[in-house]
Amino acid sequence: MNIKKKIHQKVKLTGFEELKKKVWFLIISLLVFRIGSFIPIPGINTHVLQNFLDQKTNGTLLEMLNMFSGGSLSRSSIFALGVMPYISASIMMQFLTFFVPYFKKIKKDVIYGQNKLEQYTKYITLFFSFIQSTGILMGLPLIPGMQNILLKNNFLFHIISVLSLVVGTIFLMWLGELITSNGLGNGISLIIFVGIMAGLPSSILKTLEKFQQHEINIFLLFVMISLIFLIIFLVTFVERSQRKILVFYAKRQNNRNLTTSQNSYLPLKVNMAGVMPAIFASSVILLPSIFLTYLSNFLQIKNDVVYYASFLKPHSFLYLSLYVFLTVFFCFFYTGFTFNVSDVSNNLKKSGAFLPGIRPGPNTAQYISSIVFNLTCIGAMYIIFICLLPDFMRYFFHVPFYFGGTSLLIVVSVIIEFISQLQTLLISTQYKAVLKKSNLYFKH
Repeated sequence: MNIKKKIHQKVKLTGFEELKKKVWFLIISLLVFRIGSFIPIPGINTHVLQNFLDQKTNGTLLEMLNMFSGGSLSRSSIFALGVMPYISASIMMQFLTFFVPYFKKIKKDVIYGQNKLEQYTKYITLFFSFIQSTGILMGLPLIPGMQNILLKNNFLFHIISVLSLVVGTIFLMWLGELITSNGLGNGISLIIFVGIMAGLPSSILKTLEKFQQHEINIFLLFVMISLIFLIIFLVTFVERSQRKILVFYAKRQNNRNLTTSQNSYLPLKVNMAGVMPAIFASSVILLPSIFLTYLSNFLQIKNDVVYYASFLKPHSFLYLSLYVFLTVFFCFFYTGFTFNVSDVSNNLKKSGAFLPGIRPGPNTAQYISSIVFNLTCIGAMYIIFICLLPDFMRYFFHVPFYFGGTSLLIVVSVIIEFISQLQTLLISTQYKAVLKKSNLYFKH
């Protein structure tokens, strides 16, 4: 009895030691990311960039990139691109596996196909890193107010800067993979999470400064805090909500007896598309205005371009209309891309499962498709509400920090995933301890 008790305590200690190592590895890796975000690229006037980002980028793609990189763009750091090229490459690879037959074929192989797709994703990330770093270095001086951002504008400077940004992105991709394999949670998501949370203290300080200067009264501050907590509660509730479809299993012959397998559920998330539709919609709607801004400097038609680009500014009617349309479109497109109703119906049929009152096959696929359609409509309205409410808060209440719905969705999703993985690891540790405590420990 004492031997088993000692074994149980030893296994418990081993499990918590493993958890401690993972937590420490995660903390050290994220510290490396934060330290690297303060290493600047030589030859860039950071004061010009910082002033521009503080004054003229409310709701633009530059602000989103700066927020996701933890302020690295404003400091012209080697991590200025963050992991956005990797995200773009992952999205592109998902589209390729949906449309290109070659990638469809290799995706079916679980081990070889997954490794091959990851290898292609890294190559595309390298290509996107070169394109985005070159575009930023050539495009930023063309934006009005940033003409003096480059201290040295020669070929050697561009080579060093492009290589620095590319190496920074590749390093973050490698660091994210290490966190995923040796730490807790998804490494890329945690890097984005830390980048978003890095700007929270300065935003709170700016809000308190405006309160002390009587630019924000106590009632408005209370309303802002209440709305933030209500939105966080809503995001958490919706992200954890599921629509469970009851699934029955046919009776099976077990020796001489007929046995019925235990009934189960097919869980479908309310927000099946996640945060991707919001990211797609923001990127697509802001690209025309950025393109027009660059075009105005080449063709010397600045007045006309500024007139047309003003229609796509945040808070404008055209901007809001396009944002709503693109968000709904990407919600349905991305849900159809990631969730194949026909495959789910065929898998249920092969395993001998059926839905109560519905014939297997096409009828089951049609029934699940109708549920997915309703859930996608709810998810689209939810994403639109979460992502547009910060714009209304900033426009009507003059909120002095970027309280973005997209960033909020990412933060809550990452926290939920991190907690679930932590619970899974703790439960598996306790499960191993129970097996070790039993006689199974002595069986070989």
